[in-house]
Amino acid sequence: MLHGESVTLRPATEADVPALAAIRATPEVHTWWRGGPDLAADVARELADADVEQLVIEHEGRTAGLIQWHAEQDPDYRHAGIDIYLDPSVRGRGLGPDAIRTLARHVFDDHGHHRITIDPAVANTAAIRCYEKVGFRPVGVMRQYERGTDGTWHDGLLMDLLADELTGGPPAP
Repeated sequence: MLHGESVTLRPATEADVPALAAIRATPEVHTWWRGGPDLAADVARELADADVEQLVIEHEGRTAGLIQWHAEQDPDYRHAGIDIYLDPSVRGRGLGPDAIRTLARHVFDDHGHHRITIDPAVANTAAIRCYEKVGFRPVGVMRQYERGTDGTWHDGLLMDLLADELTGGPPAP
């Protein structure tokens, strides 16, 4: 378990699938985190991926979202990538930056990574602002990066964060 200022991050389990699928089904999340007609099956499949660590974001005793990370282990390109979704009902409370900052410290301090990437859609300005609050910087636009729910290709923004650029929150213990 990882503890932030307001959130706790814990490994996701099969028991979390219904709550996570319900969050993924909200229009504000589904726009960016699509899935097939059976979101519960999609979430269960994602949780079973051994190459990605999936962590439930808890706030005040309830599931508030999910944050995940994976590692590129090639020594010449070693870094971590993260992604996150948050229940719209708890947005605007600083939980996203808190969860990202908490996971970033874990990835930097406990796993020895020096760089983290994230790749929001260019149109997802709220997510981009959230990532910038903890120190992520834009690297460049990946053109026609992902297919949207409307079937057309949309641009993604590659952002990264170096260990010494992590901002905000209390210092690491």
